Amino acid sequence: MTERRLAAILVADVVGYSTLVGRDEAGTLAKLAALKRELIEPAIAKHSGRLFKAVGDGFLVEFASAVQAVACAVAIQKAGPSLPLRIGVHLGDVIVEGDDLMGDGVNIAARIESVAEAGGIAISRQVRDQVRDKLDIELVDKGEVELKNIARPVRIFTVAGARGSAPASLPLPDKPSIAVLPFQNMSGDPDQEYFVDGLVEDIITALSRDRGLFVSARNSSFTYKGRAVDIRQVGRELGVRYVLEGSVRKAGSRVRITGQLIEADSGTHIWADRFDGSLADIFELQDQVANKVASIISPEVEAAEMARATRKVTDLQAYDFFLRAKAAYARMGARDLDEALGLAEQAVALDPSFARAHALVADIYNQRNANSISRDPAADAAAAERAAQKALALDRSDGSVLTTCGSVLMFSFGRRSEALVLFDAAIELDPNLSTAWVFRAMCRRSLGREAEAMQDFEHVLRLDPRDPRRWVAQHALAWGHLMAGRYDDAVAGATTVLQLYPDFGATLRVAIAAHALAGRLDLAREVLARQMAVEPKASISGMRDTYVRRTGAEQYEKLVVGLRKAGFPE
Repeated sequence: MTERRLAAILVADVVGYSTLVGRDEAGTLAKLAALKRELIEPAIAKHSGRLFKAVGDGFLVEFASAVQAVACAVAIQKAGPSLPLRIGVHLGDVIVEGDDLMGDGVNIAARIESVAEAGGIAISRQVRDQVRDKLDIELVDKGEVELKNIARPVRIFTVAGARGSAPASLPLPDKPSIAVLPFQNMSGDPDQEYFVDGLVEDIITALSRDRGLFVSARNSSFTYKGRAVDIRQVGRELGVRYVLEGSVRKAGSRVRITGQLIEADSGTHIWADRFDGSLADIFELQDQVANKVASIISPEVEAAEMARATRKVTDLQAYDFFLRAKAAYARMGARDLDEALGLAEQAVALDPSFARAHALVADIYNQRNANSISRDPAADAAAAERAAQKALALDRSDGSVLTTCGSVLMFSFGRRSEALVLFDAAIELDPNLSTAWVFRAMCRRSLGREAEAMQDFEHVLRLDPRDPRRWVAQHALAWGHLMAGRYDDAVAGATTVLQLYPDFGATLRVAIAAHALAGRLDLAREVLARQMAVEPKASISGMRDTYVRRTGAEQYEKLVVGLRKAGFPE
């Protein structure tokens, strides 16, 4: 019978760890070891906690009491750690597996930690209810927050005044830099969030095409959605000089966009304006906002550099379906992908010349195969290729279209050399398109160009320092460690991913192989049991074609050596 208990879980990690390691690997590792030895472990012991997992730059600690957990978090942050930390605390049900803890209590704590500010502490409502009359701390209500892969919104509070020394800042790039925060939905209708978010994404895309600007990626900017933010802190955390924020009001056929540009370091408002028009003018309004911002912060760049790839949208209802499809696609569940596909196909039916809608159709079919949820993989691969080719024929000047088409070639057909050409072209068109950098890194790795792949992954982490999907890069890095024979590092990276996604088969297989190749067959078989519970029909022969397409035969065979040692089904 599964053993369960109620526990307060504290999760902490180092902010900007990959960037810090990139600047000074030896120094950062030494600081991390000292931080654990001199501050974290003594604080845990003092507050009667138990460190049950330490992976890379992350620490997971169990307490019997929420009061002890928060008191420990406050003590750590007020001590001014030598490396900047963010901490999350949740009180919930956990599953006991030996010395390890798993389940919703741990997963929610990790998600809460991911939305905490650098140097700060975020806690759930359950923790707040336990500590508010017992600790002398001030709590700030951040409201209901949607957390990745958590079914319901979580009420989050932050601990005011918990910071000790100021957190480390990312260095500013050598050209004007900007982050675009999620705009407020002023329409009075929560169902219009998809429209507002889609509009902001298009402004980010427009700015990204300006080669004179460094634009923080969408995934990092959107971690601030629904939060009251300190613009100075945003600038430090994302490493940008300017921040654009604003609001959108949609009423009937009319739209009003307001925007204000702020210099992050000083908090000075440089520009503010509003743009009114009809839905028929929406693309022109987006361009007006983007061009105005670019003209202020990067006057040396010609206006021609801001020209976006031709959108060729002739039907506004098609654009609405497209935005709804993107919102459903972002949730990534099997039913969500079905919903997204239906909406994207409606967009294509209404506007056959809408290149990005065709590309989204291709991406959805491709993801079905990538996530092993396709009911007919061959048919989905063929459909993905047809949609990708249609998108390319309509518009080869859109980096997102090129990126999607490259991913179809790489993941569904194993045509990696052709895919690499498209990824290179996408980055040439849009140097700030983080997805293109991720896929190019994966493609280069599968072609045996590991050093170049690692450079791309490091660049992605700089573009997207707060990406909630950073587990994708962490999985890729764990795979790289496995292929290089660094088995302990591979296990550490895989464990980080599995804390958030305990059922992710590809990462479970990395952990199995790494343990087995390191001679830890007992641990390899424990992870294998988890793998078979998730995918009872998994087999080495059944996975071969998928892996060879994605990684190449040589890398797949190295994985297989480890899987066979552990007893993976043939």
